[in-house]
Amino acid sequence: MAVAAPLAPLSTKGRTSATWNAIIEWTVDEVFTEIAAAGLALHEAYTVYGASRVSCAYCIMSSLDDLRAAASCADNHDVYREMVRLEAESTFAFQGQRWLADVAPHLLSPELATAAASAKAAAIQRQAIEAEIPAHLLFTSGWPTVRPTLDEATMLASVRSRVAALVGIDVLCTDAQSVLARYDELLANNSSSTSALPVQPHQASFMF
Repeated sequence: MAVAAPLAPLSTKGRTSATWNAIIEWTVDEVFTEIAAAGLALHEAYTVYGASRVSCAYCIMSSLDDLRAAASCADNHDVYREMVRLEAESTFAFQGQRWLADVAPHLLSPELATAAASAKAAAIQRQAIEAEIPAHLLFTSGWPTVRPTLDEATMLASVRSRVAALVGIDVLCTDAQSVLARYDELLANNSSSTSALPVQPHQASFMF
């Protein structure tokens, strides 16, 4: 990051605002030295639990060691179990291919551990089903950009139905005609939004 950069949202009426990253060039050791010199105490995440950074208890950018450090704090155990429950219900891992359930499995009840294991197996099946969707129909900026063919709509309906059954949720658009109707609606909305608000960033609608 730059030491300083213009901050457009706060620049108004001829006054320019800026973000100033005053200590961005400091090393980690220099930061800790300055804190000690000021007579300040480090956060207990560093001194008690051994974390290398302080953020959310379970941060999507955390290293495995920092996730383990967070899980070693008793105050975070209920949150940990709740987040693993979300993994189990959704079949999506917390960090890409890293499952939070694997960070501190000893904190899970037998039932939750079993549910997490089932979710991992379901995730493999879900990903295989989703891989059937061709690249030109996957989400991109401005999605949807094309109308699927009848065969493609039939495939999308099948994908939606199988994923919904696997995850245990109810979804709409489970036949080719309803998928095509939904695409027509979304494409019409995109066209209307683009013509009415040409300078605004496009906000895509999701089928799920």
